[in-house]
Amino acid sequence: MRTLTASKLRPLAAVTALALGLGLAACSSGGGATPAAAGSSNADAWPDLSGQSIQVLAEWSGTEQKQFQKVLDAFTKLTHAGATYQGAGDNTPTVLQSKIAGGAPPDVALLAQPGVIAGLAKQGSIKPLDAEVVRAVDQNYDAGWKTLGTVNGQLYSIMFKAANKSTFWYNSGAFDQAGITPPKTWSDLLKDAQALSDAGITPVSVGGADGWTLTDWFENVYLSQAGPAMYDKLTHHQIPWTDPSVISALTTLGQLFGNPKYLAGGDAGALQTSFNDSVTQTFTSPPKAAMVYEGDFSSSVITSTTSAKLGTDAKFFPFPAAGSTTSFVTGGGDAAIALNANPATMEFIRFLATPQAGQIWAAAGGFLSPDRNVPLSVYPDDTTRAEASMLQQAGANFRFDMSDQAPAAFGGTKGAGEWKDLQDFLAHPTDVAGTARQLEADAAKSTWS
Repeated sequence: MRTLTASKLRPLAAVTALALGLGLAACSSGGGATPAAAGSSNADAWPDLSGQSIQVLAEWSGTEQKQFQKVLDAFTKLTHAGATYQGAGDNTPTVLQSKIAGGAPPDVALLAQPGVIAGLAKQGSIKPLDAEVVRAVDQNYDAGWKTLGTVNGQLYSIMFKAANKSTFWYNSGAFDQAGITPPKTWSDLLKDAQALSDAGITPVSVGGADGWTLTDWFENVYLSQAGPAMYDKLTHHQIPWTDPSVISALTTLGQLFGNPKYLAGGDAGALQTSFNDSVTQTFTSPPKAAMVYEGDFSSSVITSTTSAKLGTDAKFFPFPAAGSTTSFVTGGGDAAIALNANPATMEFIRFLATPQAGQIWAAAGGFLSPDRNVPLSVYPDDTTRAEASMLQQAGANFRFDMSDQAPAAFGGTKGAGEWKDLQDFLAHPTDVAGTARQLEADAAKSTWS
């Protein structure tokens, strides 16, 4: 689950052609493409919507809200429609449901949970996107993103802001002190953890107080070990959580979680550490740990709460492969949905589906676009370009966050379901079988699409 407390809130290799997919083959980007050449509509193609307006609901605040406001302003300049924003924080799905129930929904909402979106579509609370939006999606997105937003054969959402959730951040000074280099495999990670521990440095910081971080740990291990096809089956509860593949992934996680000296504060301390603090304490002086796992949005925490410099003091490596699937990425994102079929509503979502909109935020930083026609050159620094390149190169081994696709009661509720079960596992990492049974029991309580 993606919490956007700090934005949920990027080594660095030469970037290559854009190839972002959800279980599909990669596509090339044409890295030097301009918005017009990439299928973006020019100003003459936008209707004059003078006198119309939209209200947009999303979770963004602070810097993210300011950057999104630039997108809203650009839409207004193109169409002359008014556009206002309301932030709902981490409770956006709940706030939206309340507004729908009260008969005063926004025109557009952006949600990070495809499972919630599917439920809203089946309830008839949101509208299918019109043919012009579909055309823009076909022009600018790999087909897997369209599939993710499709319910019962109709497109209901488009992903605007993506996240790479397979980035492992490390304190370069701590690694130098221990004489180690970034690991490529899970076995290498465990060896590096031991080398760090032998050097008197706590290896890993874990933000276990926020249960969503633990789902992300599990998903990266599972995708690498079990592979994309099995990941899809577990995502939709087509296999039970007691399946041997789940047992294997939990056992692998237990190799790290089960050694208290590897975790900042031990298991008990990790359960009291928030996501933000888990990142911050890795890059304070002196650091409380040498590395921390979480997505690209961790960079916002690093730069806002520490003096560490990205790309120098704070670097990342891809999540170490725990199995035969390599160059994999798990990810998340914020998808736009329409609460009505008004022209301004549909035109705004069509705008979000163009490179024109994606480039506005990408150039400012703190943003990855799923739009294959947003050129990598617009990203403002090497770290972000490397994150985007890694996301893109995953191709058929990219998968959307599993817990975000689950019913909220199982995959997205604090103190319940998967979040709680994996917190209990962190507290008792040898109880693999018991954790799997509890995960299955909780999953069985929910209705799966």
